[in-house]
Amino acid sequence: MRIHDLYRPIFKIWREKRIKQFRDIIKPRPEDHILDVGGYPHTWTSAPQDVALIECLNLQVYPWEEEKDHPGHRIRIVEGNGCDLKYADNSYPIVFSNSVIEHVGDFEAQQAFAREVRRVGRKLWIQTPAYGCPIEPHYLTPFVHWYPKWFRRRTARYFTVWGLLEKPTKAEIDDMVDHTRLLTKAEMRTLFPDCEIRTERLLGFIPKSYIAIRR
Repeated sequence: MRIHDLYRPIFKIWREKRIKQFRDIIKPRPEDHILDVGGYPHTWTSAPQDVALIECLNLQVYPWEEEKDHPGHRIRIVEGNGCDLKYADNSYPIVFSNSVIEHVGDFEAQQAFAREVRRVGRKLWIQTPAYGCPIEPHYLTPFVHWYPKWFRRRTARYFTVWGLLEKPTKAEIDDMVDHTRLLTKAEMRTLFPDCEIRTERLLGFIPKSYIAIRR
């Protein structure tokens, strides 16, 4: 069993709920184009498409996410780097990103990502898991993200749900530790000073994720 198989059902529910919130708050118009930075078509295919075009941008094109697999939706797959977008200022009515900014690298890289999506998009919806949540969503283990990197490297294989299920190699552990950096709400405010920072909560009080919203 892979870790995605474990949380896919509940994450599907959360994703569909979040997309509904996105539509209610951002109010995309039929003529709008959406740039989904780091996203995949399956985020958008659970409901009828209500915009002219959705472009899913990633560092590379993955064969399991081809345009031809979604004939009922107007989705384009494009290659690009969210930290260095090759688009003009304000060239997209809406820029969307779901659980991506925590994977781009260190805080300097996260600053570049935030700067680029703010530059390219007129409206923004940028979501990321909350550092303040006691359960780290990538390791599916409590508190691990609150410890230093050396501790995570030593414990990830045998003391996290991710490690026990995926049996990662040392290189995969290093990649997880070096390229997963959860953000605090204060950091989100710094990265997105012109946005509302909304908190999604579990059980009404545990921060689950933060969303930067520009309407």
